[in-house]
Amino acid sequence: MVIALGLVLAPQAALALDPPWGKEQKLKERMVLESTKVCADGKGHFTLLVPQTPEHDGELYYGDGKTFTQVPAVGYPSVTEAAFFEPRFFNPKSNENFRGTDYRVVSFVKLSEDLKTCTLSCGEKTLPQQPVAAEQAKELLRKATYQPSPVKFQPYALLRDDKGTYYLVERGIGADNKSFRIFTGQRGQVKPQKMLNVVTDSQGEIFSTQGGDLRLVVDREEPSFWVVKSKRQKLRAVPVGENLPFIYNELGVYTGARLGTPCDDV
Repeated sequence: MVIALGLVLAPQAALALDPPWGKEQKLKERMVLESTKVCADGKGHFTLLVPQTPEHDGELYYGDGKTFTQVPAVGYPSVTEAAFFEPRFFNPKSNENFRGTDYRVVSFVKLSEDLKTCTLSCGEKTLPQQPVAAEQAKELLRKATYQPSPVKFQPYALLRDDKGTYYLVERGIGADNKSFRIFTGQRGQVKPQKMLNVVTDSQGEIFSTQGGDLRLVVDREEPSFWVVKSKRQKLRAVPVGENLPFIYNELGVYTGARLGTPCDDV
């Protein structure tokens, strides 16, 4: 299953990455730069495909030509294709479980075999792109700066009560996987809650405000609860993987947010 990604911007001091080809001091570094392909949309946006090689896993970037943001790729980019998670754009015709990945929420950048044409697919939308000539591309890439993806959290649990109030739990990605964020509210109007994670174990999580007046109990086996003082409200679990477009497009947490993907400006 594709990991669902959430959003929080990294501190400005952390926004710096070495380019995929390093300082071009070694032959293998220069080969990475030579093999990188650039597609442009004609509106000042560029997508970089850094293909997989024996020495390099491959990477995908998107930006304005001055700054490029790393896009977490699904699989490994090749010379002609890169896939990326994009829950805002849904393609019902794609395979919902290909080797464990739901490709209905995966988008693509593709170059033709002769490298003369390029297309960006965001869900069911397909937009023409223009490959950038090799020498022009290298000049562009050498002058640019590079930064990590702004996505630092992912939807972890989604619950709702019988009045239509939603409870979204986000969990940090990677080294931040012990961090959580809680959002509650009606569809399109969810707001962050200042709650502490007081319990995390194999059976679930318990979150609480500082004084304990509000608690959210997320249970693996028993019903989950929203607790206001001593009053419990039973919650229904809503599968995250089956509701990603809803979470990203309708719930309200990500309204207007940029995920750093080539579909940001579609």
